[in-house]
Amino acid sequence: MDALLDVSGLRKAYEGSGRSVEAVRDLTFSVETGELVCVVGPSGCGKTTLLKCLGGLLTPTAGQVLLAGRPVTGPPPGMAFVFQEYGRSLFPWMRVAENVELPLKQKHLTKHRRRELVRDALDSVGLADAAGAYPWQLSGGMQQRVAIARALAYEPDVLLMDEPFAAVDAQTRADLEDLVRGLWRERGITILFVTHDIDEAVYLGERVIVLSASPTVVREQLKVDLPSDRDQLHTRVAPRFAELRTHVYEQIQSAKRGPGPMPLTKSDTPPPR
Repeated sequence: MDALLDVSGLRKAYEGSGRSVEAVRDLTFSVETGELVCVVGPSGCGKTTLLKCLGGLLTPTAGQVLLAGRPVTGPPPGMAFVFQEYGRSLFPWMRVAENVELPLKQKHLTKHRRRELVRDALDSVGLADAAGAYPWQLSGGMQQRVAIARALAYEPDVLLMDEPFAAVDAQTRADLEDLVRGLWRERGITILFVTHDIDEAVYLGERVIVLSASPTVVREQLKVDLPSDRDQLHTRVAPRFAELRTHVYEQIQSAKRGPGPMPLTKSDTPPPR
C-alpha cells in the first residue's frame, strides 16, 4: 500500500492577546490507501485542530500535509468531512437528497450522474426511502447517516470524521460504528476517524494513533490485531479487545500526567462501557 495522507512535523500555534498558544507541537504520521485509522487522545489535546489542518481548513504554523503527494493548502477536492454536529452541517430547508447532492454541484457532473450518486449513497446508509424527507423529520442517528451519505456521494479519496457519533445514544452509536466499518470494507475508502472514546477507537480501527496531552505529539501508533470481521456482541468481549483497550487507556492516562510510561493502578482500571 502507498501512503495517501502524509503528515510531517505538523505544528499549530494560535496567536492572540499578545501571546502564543501551541495546540499541536510536532505531529508526524501517515495513513495508507484503504486504511481505517482512529485517532484518540486526552480531552483538549488538539484532535480537532489536527483534522482542520489535514483538511486545509487551518494553515499549520509549521510542517506540512500531503494528500497523494500534493501539499494541502486549502480544502482539497479528494477529501470529505463528517462532523460531530450533524444538525449544523445539514440545511433544514433542503430535503435529504438535496443535502446529499449539494457538494456534487462543485464537480461539474451531469444531473443524471449526481442523482445516481445520491441514490447509491443513501442506499448504502439505509436511507433510500428518506430522500424526500427534511432533516428535522429524522432522528439524530438518521441525520448523521445523511451526513455520511453526503460524504460518500462525493467519492473522496480520504474521509475525515471528527467524533461523528458523540452526540447520539449508545445503541445508535453502535449501529453507526458497524455502518462505518461496513462501508469501509465494501468501498475500500480511506478513513481517518477522530474520537475521544477508547472502545470506539479499538473497535473501529485497523490502527490507533494515540496523541499526547496538549501541546500534542504522537505518543504511540498501535496496530489493532483483531479479526477483520467484527461485531458488537463478540468483539467487545474478546480477551484481546480488553487487552488493547486497557493498553490505550493506560497510554492516555499517562499522557494526562506527563511524559514517561505510567503503570496502571487499581483506580485506573477502565470503567465498563
